[in-house]
Amino acid sequence: VIQHANQVAMHAGYTPRDDMAMCRQLNDRVDVPTLVMTYYNILWHYQAPNRLTAFAAAAAQAGLSGVIVPDLPVAESGEWVEAASTADLARVFLVASTSSDEHLAAAADASDGFVYATSTLGVTGTRESLSDRAGPLVARLRALTANPVCVGIGVSTAAHAEAVAGFADGVIVGSAAVRAAADGGPAAVADLVADLAAGCARGYERASRFSSSTR
Repeated sequence: VIQHANQVAMHAGYTPRDDMAMCRQLNDRVDVPTLVMTYYNILWHYQAPNRLTAFAAAAAQAGLSGVIVPDLPVAESGEWVEAASTADLARVFLVASTSSDEHLAAAADASDGFVYATSTLGVTGTRESLSDRAGPLVARLRALTANPVCVGIGVSTAAHAEAVAGFADGVIVGSAAVRAAADGGPAAVADLVADLAAGCARGYERASRFSSSTR
């Protein structure tokens, strides 16, 4: 879904700089933190010779609070962490259920916004059902970090969002929103987000009641 959306955007002449301009317009109108998620190739080719520093500066100027780079390993992230820190951008790294405790701790330590826990293995995209890997992964992370843990990849319905909100600090939805935009435009995205938000609210409420009953 996202690969197709990228192709449509490129054919229309849309560039990363256009996206930064859109982010600037968005952040002039909303009062919640926003982050951009993109692949390392975009950062690396953004503007020579400064590259990562130039991307980080542009993101900060666009009013963004952080950046998610899903294909950047923590062990190879030193240059990006430095550039993001200089621009006062939060860094978010992804972890999977197959990650060792050592890797989870390193990713959590390098992430100063939240930690992105993947609910399933493989590429991003919508799923019919949620994997049972996410809950144990969140529990492992909470034993290693005080940072918020958000879960994504495969979350696409209000029921999914409700389930994830029952054990995680945040719910990440990407492909389902992109698909809604392709199928029904802004109105469809608004409807989807409203459903997802309602699902999250139910999940957080249930988790809160459970937490209170166990104290």
